[in-house]
Parts: sequence; structure tokens; C-alpha cells
Amino acid sequence: MGDRHRTSAQGTAPTRAQPRQAALHVVVVGGGFGGLRVARELSTRRARRAGVRVTLVDRRNHHTFQPLLYQVATAGLQPQDIGISLRATLRRRGVEIRVGEVVDIDPTTHRVHLADGGSLAYDRLVLAAGAITEDFGVPGVAEHGYALKSLADATTLRNHVLAMFEAASADPVHATDGGLTFVVAGGGPTGVELAGALAELVDLVVRRDHPELDLEQVRIVLLEPRERLLGTFADRSSAHALDQLTRRGVDVRLGIGVARADADHVQLTDGEVLPTRTLVWAAGVAASPLAAHLGVPVTAGRRLAVDQHLRVVGLRDVYAIGDLAAFPAAEGGLLPQVAPVAMQQAGHVAKVVLDRAPARGFVYRDKGAMATIGRAAAVAELPGGIRLRGFLAWLAWLGLHLLQLVGFKNRVGVLVSWIWNYLRADHAARLILDQREAATVETSNGWVRRRWAA
Repeated sequence: MGDRHRTSAQGTAPTRAQPRQAALHVVVVGGGFGGLRVARELSTRRARRAGVRVTLVDRRNHHTFQPLLYQVATAGLQPQDIGISLRATLRRRGVEIRVGEVVDIDPTTHRVHLADGGSLAYDRLVLAAGAITEDFGVPGVAEHGYALKSLADATTLRNHVLAMFEAASADPVHATDGGLTFVVAGGGPTGVELAGALAELVDLVVRRDHPELDLEQVRIVLLEPRERLLGTFADRSSAHALDQLTRRGVDVRLGIGVARADADHVQLTDGEVLPTRTLVWAAGVAASPLAAHLGVPVTAGRRLAVDQHLRVVGLRDVYAIGDLAAFPAAEGGLLPQVAPVAMQQAGHVAKVVLDRAPARGFVYRDKGAMATIGRAAAVAELPGGIRLRGFLAWLAWLGLHLLQLVGFKNRVGVLVSWIWNYLRADHAARLILDQREAATVETSNGWVRRRWAA
């Protein structure tokens, strides 16, 4: 017994130290819903003990809660309410943040190249770069349309909308030359929510802020080339959205789209010309152009073909999730480019990287869809055939979005703003920032605003 104690105490017979497992470096491109989720899943204590090191690359230093961008654009929320620093949310997990724009990927050398000349080596690469606004080649849209994919987009649109009312207040001619006509192209959830929010802004806020204006001259026009709104929803939900928007004074045009856009008007596909200085393009998205740099074929919408575990077909150690992944849907076609898909795919890819993936591959679990139309009005379609409309759907929509927001402070800020807006019928974020600065902001899809510069 004594000998055993001496051996242990003096270390005369130490056990050989096990070699430290080499780090597996995972580079995640994109700090959206999918990118943030996979970075979190791969930076747990268990993952770090397994030797996983994560670097997240994004051209911005923050995550944006895109479903609420329209509320920033219509002065209901502040930009910081729905944006959170990537470093702040991931710093305790040991995730390295690299702010930069990925311009090229070399799968042969396993390197990601950035616009600033830098590069990153990877062992595994997860592409979660999201989508950009797709103008489908409609003339003038890129030059004169407003996108809504980033906080810069939302703030620029808010500046412009509020400036249009100020211009009409200063000179009545702007009330009749299209300055108070707001055209929203696209009748999906984004277009419906934005049109409803604009109508609410006019009815509850502009009416009090600008008593000198004749609000009968304000027009909000929602264009949808298909024959109904919210095409992925049930017919009754679509009809409810149409009814609620019409009641709020929105001019909904079904079966009509934009044929051409100019600085002071848009030409519709039925030949009508609408004088306007505001065209918001919510008519479609396409995957990030980053997919074109991989040297593999892309599908419609520039999405990457992936296998059952979301590995890019034809490449080793490269995964695509969310808007970039062309993953087949059970009912045919491809899975939609929405946040729930990206987040579920992120969880699956994290398991694959950690060698804990289920054998059958990724399976998407549809948890339903929601869209809000305005105060106390929304539609919700939940699993089990549950369909809600009106006030209950609106409460469900509010609760879900609060839960999905990243960061406790953001949740509290948004909740307080919503309560204030509801009780006081007010939108407190009515700030017009320097138009010189806002007019030269590059938007998420490369469109540049210059025509409103002072």
C-alpha cells in the first residue's frame, strides 16, 4: 500500500498524456438565422471539447431579425430593436467573428477569400449567406426600387417615406405628382405586412402629424401578379388578408405586376401608368451570388444542389443551408426560403459535422406559417389543420416573433414598443436621418440609392 502511495505521489510511473485532438475549423458564411444557429450548435462545451473551432464571417457585424424589417421601415421599431451584435451574442461561446465580404471560395485548397484581400482556411465550410432581392430583369427596378433585406434598406425606406410627407406638407404639388402614392410589388407575407403597416402609419400617425394634408390623396397600392395574396396560404387566409387590407384603404391589384419602373412612375403589366416616387420591391428573392463561385451547377434561383445531409453535390466538406440550399420538399418542388427551414437545416448540419447525424438525412418539420395585416389582424396556419384569423392570430404572431428574437434586451425593447404603439396609437421611431448619408447606402443586393440625395 505504501509503495502504491509513493508511486502516485512522486510520479515515478506517470500515465502517458493523451495527445490533444487537432482542432476542426468550421467556417460559417452568413450571420442570419441559419448561420447563427449552426455557429451556436458548434460552439457548445461538448463541441469545443471535441476540438471544434468556429469562425463566422459576415459582411455586417450584426444579426438582423428580418421578419420585422417592415416595422423599422414604417417607424414602428428602431433598428437596434431587431439587430444584435454578432460578437455580443457569440462571445461567450468562443466563436471568432470576421467582418468581411466573401468574394471567392476555393474548394480545392479549402480557403475562403474576402474582399479585403484576406482569406480563411477551413476544414468544413457552411454556406448560410441567405438571399438577395431578385428583380427578374424588370427594367428600372434596380435603379428606382427599394429593397427590404437589411437594416440599411429599412432605414433608407423609412427616411424616404417620412420625407415624402414632409415634402407634401411644404409644397402641395407633391401631394398630386405621385409623392403620396406608395407602390408595393409582391403580395407575399412581406408585401402584405408592409402595405398594412403603411396604411396604419397613415391612419394613426400621419393624420395627427400632418393635419394640413388631405389624406384622401394618399394611395397605397399592392401589386400581386398571381390571382390571390399569400400564395402559400389557404384560400380563406388569402381572402381574409385581402378583405382586411381593403378595409384599411389599400388598393390591392391582383393579376397585375410591374412592367417598368422610373423615378416618377411605374408602368403596370396591364398598361396603366401610376405616378409614384416610391416603389418597394417585395416580389421575389434569389440565393446569394456566392453560389456561383463554387464551380458547381446551380438550380433555379441560383440555389445549390445538396444531398440528404445538406452537403453540396460535387464538393467535399462544403454544406449549404437556408436560402442557398435546393433541398426537395416532400410535396414536390423545393423547400421555401424562410427562416424555419434555415434553422432546422442548421441543427442538422451541426450534427453531421459532429458525427451525430441521423442516418435518414434531413427532414423538415413544417410548424406552420403566419402573416400580420395590421393592428389586431393576422392569419396563422398551424400544424393539425389549425387556422386562426383576426385578433387571436395576431396575438399568436406577436408571441412567436418575441420568442424568436435574439437577445433578452431586444425582446424587452420590442415588447415595450409594441405596447406603446398599441395603447397610444403611435409610432415613436419617426426620425428622418441625414438624407445625404442615407441616399448613398449600398443595399443588400447591391442597389445604391442616389436619386434622393440632397
